[in-house]
Amino acid sequence: MPFINSKVTVKISLEKEEAIKQKLGQAIAIIPGKSESWLMVGFDDEYKLYFKGNKCERAAFVEVKIYGSANSQVYNQMTEEICRIYEEELDIPAANIYVTYEEISDWGWNGGNF
Repeated sequence: MPFINSKVTVKISLEKEEAIKQKLGQAIAIIPGKSESWLMVGFDDEYKLYFKGNKCERAAFVEVKIYGSANSQVYNQMTEEICRIYEEELDIPAANIYVTYEEISDWGWNGGNF
């Protein structure tokens, strides 16, 4: 039950949104036991972000939430891939991308919890 939410300073076209969604769908498999079949993705584009006291023209804040847990090595690989995707698709430098991870022990779906 992973969820990846992105807040980016740039406008995302429907084509870019689809490309990013597909690439995140592939990348989520870096985390053991996770796959695109349960992945939910959200986008907030043209979001105002400030970094080091300055308004950013090109920046991203990406939240990854997973049911369960993973280790630091897996998260490092996932961060590398997320940064590559956003740099490739939206021309956002990796130095302007924050990625956070949250491990969830209780996750609800379809009227119940896992």
